[in-house]
Amino acid sequence: MPAEHIKLAVAETDSPALLRVAKALSDGAIVAFPTETVYGVAASASNADGVRRLRQIKKRDADKPFTVHVGHRERVNAFVPTMSPVGERLVRKGWPGPLTLIFPVDDPKSAPVYQELCDEGAASIFGPSGVGVRYPADDIATALINLAGVPIVASSANAGGDSAPIDVADMKPEFLDAVDFVLNSGETRYRRGSTIVRLNGDGYQVVREGVLDDRTVQRLARLGILFVCTGNTCRSPIAEGICKKLLAERAGCRPDELAARGIIVQSAGTSAWAGGPAAPQSVEVCSARDIDISQHRSQGLTSDLIQGSDYIFALTRSHMDMIRGTSQGSTAIVELLDEQGDIADPVGGPVEQYEQVTRQIEKALARRLEEVAI
Repeated sequence: MPAEHIKLAVAETDSPALLRVAKALSDGAIVAFPTETVYGVAASASNADGVRRLRQIKKRDADKPFTVHVGHRERVNAFVPTMSPVGERLVRKGWPGPLTLIFPVDDPKSAPVYQELCDEGAASIFGPSGVGVRYPADDIATALINLAGVPIVASSANAGGDSAPIDVADMKPEFLDAVDFVLNSGETRYRRGSTIVRLNGDGYQVVREGVLDDRTVQRLARLGILFVCTGNTCRSPIAEGICKKLLAERAGCRPDELAARGIIVQSAGTSAWAGGPAAPQSVEVCSARDIDISQHRSQGLTSDLIQGSDYIFALTRSHMDMIRGTSQGSTAIVELLDEQGDIADPVGGPVEQYEQVTRQIEKALARRLEEVAI
C-alpha cells in the first residue's frame, strides 16, 4: 500500500495530521520525515514489528543499531547513564543541530529507557560502540518525536547504498511503497548529512564530517571559562591567572598548555578599552603566587566571547545582571564568582587592597572550580 503523503509547513507543528502520524509511529508505523540535514525514516523502538520493518527497508543487519532521535536535550539522559565532560559540552552547545553523538554505554540495562524497549528495540539502539543520539534542529522532526512519546530510532530515508534524500522527490518509488507516511516540508536546510562524533573516555573522534567541520566540533568541545569585571585590568586578570594555575595543576600540565588540551580561560571588561596592560598591583600580587600576568592585555566583553564560553563568572552582581541580559541564545552558565557577594574594585588602591581582593578571588575560585569538570 503506498505511503500517505502529508505536506506540512515548518510552522505546522500542532497540525492534527502530525498528531495522527505521531500516534501511528508510536503504534508501529514507519514514517519518513524531514530534518535540517536530510530526510529520515523512523520507527518506535518499543514496537518489535516497527523495528523489523525499518531493518528490512534499510537492508540493515540485526546487529547494526540505528540512531536514537530525541526531541529535547535532556532526553539524552534516558539513553546515556553517564557522560564525560566533553560529551556534556557537545550536547549543550551542539544541540539541537546537525550533530550525531555516539556515547559509550557499558551496561545498556542501566539506561533508564531500557524498560521501555522491546528486545528488538534494545538491539536497535545499543551496539558495541554504545548509542548514537541526535537532536535535530527541525520543528517538524522534534514535534513528531515528542508527540509520539516513545523512544524513536531513525536513519536516512533511503535503502542501504542509495543517496540520502534532501527532498521527498529524491526518494525512490520502492522506498515510498515500503513506508506508511511521508511528511513533506520541502528541501532540507543544509542539504547534507549530520556530523558524527564518537565520544571516547575524556576525548572524542570525528567519525564523519557533515554540516559541521572538524574545527567547529573542536570549538564546541572545548571548555571555555570567562571572567568579567569593568576595565579588565585589575580583578578579572587576577582571576584568569589564578584559574589557569589551578586548572593546570588539576590537568597535570603547565598553564600555557591548557589551550592545547581544549581548555580556554579568558577575561574581559564591560567597559574595557582594548590593549591595556594589567594594573601593576595585579601583576605584583599574582607574581607573589608564581603567576605571570605581565603580558595581559585588556579586552571588551563581546558576543563572541559570551557565545564561546561554558562558564562566565562575574565579579559583581551588576556585571552578572548585565551579562544575563545580553546573552540570549548562549548556553553559558553565568554566575557571580563569589556567591557570597561582590568583589570590590581595587583600582587605584595600594597593593594591600589588591592582596585582599586576590584572597577573596582565590577562595571563591576554589569553590567555583568544584563545579567545573574538565
